[in-house]
Amino acid sequence: MRQTIVSILLVLSSMAAAQVTDYHAHAITDSYHELVAKHNMLLDEGFPLPQWSAEAHLQMMSEAGIDRTILTIPAPHPYFGDQTECNTACHQLNEELAQLATSYENFQFAAILPLPDVNAAIEEAKYALDTLGAVGVKLATNVYGQYLGDSVLDPLMAFLSDRQALVFLHPHKPSPVNENVMRQTPLAMQEYLSETTRTVCNMISRNVLARYPGMRVVVPHGGAYLPIAIPRMRSLYPVMRQNGLVGEIDFEANLNSLYFDLAGSPSEETIQALLTLTTRDRLLYGTDYPYVAPKVIKANIERIKQHLPNK
Repeated sequence: MRQTIVSILLVLSSMAAAQVTDYHAHAITDSYHELVAKHNMLLDEGFPLPQWSAEAHLQMMSEAGIDRTILTIPAPHPYFGDQTECNTACHQLNEELAQLATSYENFQFAAILPLPDVNAAIEEAKYALDTLGAVGVKLATNVYGQYLGDSVLDPLMAFLSDRQALVFLHPHKPSPVNENVMRQTPLAMQEYLSETTRTVCNMISRNVLARYPGMRVVVPHGGAYLPIAIPRMRSLYPVMRQNGLVGEIDFEANLNSLYFDLAGSPSEETIQALLTLTTRDRLLYGTDYPYVAPKVIKANIERIKQHLPNK
């Protein structure tokens, strides 16, 4: 199912006329919370899982003027060393998300896939897209060291490209990780931005998005550090290529697959930097609910309206 991309320019400049879609929000179901708690991983990402309910989410949407939300499962990824458990958990979570989308017309969802098993991930993606009505898939930046861009994931990338899938990236705890650094500077404060940048650059360095151009990939949190990282990659590419350190990279083809959500607290500087890398029609609205409080979400909408250029 091909999902229409609605630009943030449209949804925020004409609230009365356009449908406002939230491209970055999470559902924390009871079964997900119980699984994470069972493995003592509630604080694995350095921040407790917030409380969530469909009713509270819908109330926030109504108050903020959001018409539709695409739900995803947050971090940590439900793989704790047992692939069978992961397969079962992802299948159950996708069915729960599908039920939410069926019960509430304002919800849609992107499926969670049981990586690191690539074959299982492809089968679950088929089921979620064809049977459950998922509008796309959510991919963690890494699954305990299996980073997007790894050649082992090429069959999954090929499948998602063939299906012209909408792919939502989301940062997860890096692997390996320096625990002392994480305690001093929690993941959400900085490392999530590094992790997103690391993963997208890894995909670009292997020309993944150019080789599998059917995917439309939503990069979270205002593109993280990509407005700095990609120009550096471009400048170093000729010498790296000449010395056989990287393969062929088609930067324009890779960038053509990318869209960017503005979840978090996008400043004027963030938006201006992102617009050096992309165009306004590729900027998407996102709340990061329930990790961001409703009053902050409303303030962020006003900030984006103020700082997004009119031309």
